[in-house]
Amino acid sequence: MNAAASGDKQAADRLLPLVYDQLRAAAQRHLKNESAGHTLSATALVHEAYCRLAGPREVPWSGLGHFYAAAAESIRRILIDHARAKAAFIRGGGGDGRPAARRAAVSLSSLPDPSSPAESAGFLILDEAISRLEALDEQSAAVVRLRYFAGLSIEQTAAALGVSAPTVKRSWTFARGWLKEAIESGRV
Repeated sequence: MNAAASGDKQAADRLLPLVYDQLRAAAQRHLKNESAGHTLSATALVHEAYCRLAGPREVPWSGLGHFYAAAAESIRRILIDHARAKAAFIRGGGGDGRPAARRAAVSLSSLPDPSSPAESAGFLILDEAISRLEALDEQSAAVVRLRYFAGLSIEQTAAALGVSAPTVKRSWTFARGWLKEAIESGRV
C-alpha cells in the first residue's frame, strides 16, 4: 500500500486486485437502487475512488484500516459531487416555503439515488447529518463512513478503528438513531 501511495505503478497494480472486491461490493450496495440511465456504475465508482487512493501521497498508509477509511471517504466524496451536480438543477420548493432539498426522504438502509434531483438532495442531507454527527462524536461518524460507504462489517470496522466489535455495535446503533432523529426533525 505504501509503495503504491508513493507512486510505484507496479505496486498499485498489485494492490487493486486485493481490495477491488471489497470496494466493488460497497459500490454495488450504494448503486443497487439506481435508475437504469444512471451515469455512475459500480465499476466507475470503484475505479474513480481507487485512482484517488493509489496516486502519490504525502502520508503513508498506516494499514488496511487506514486504506479502507480513505476509500470510504473517497466513495462518499464522489457520490456527493455527483449528487451536488444533479441537485444544482433544483430550484425553489413545493409551496411550503422550504427548499425541495429539505423534503427529500433519507434512510441509512438504502442510499438515495444521486441521479434523481429529489434523491440527490436527500443524499446531501444525509452527508450534512453525518458531518454534524462528526462534530458530536467522531468515532460514531467514522463507524458510519466505514460501514455505510466502504461496506465493512462490524469486525472489519473494529479492526480498522482499533476498537472492539461491541464498541462498533454501540456506535453504529447510536449513529443510526441520531441520524434518523436529526434528519426527521429537520435539524440538518
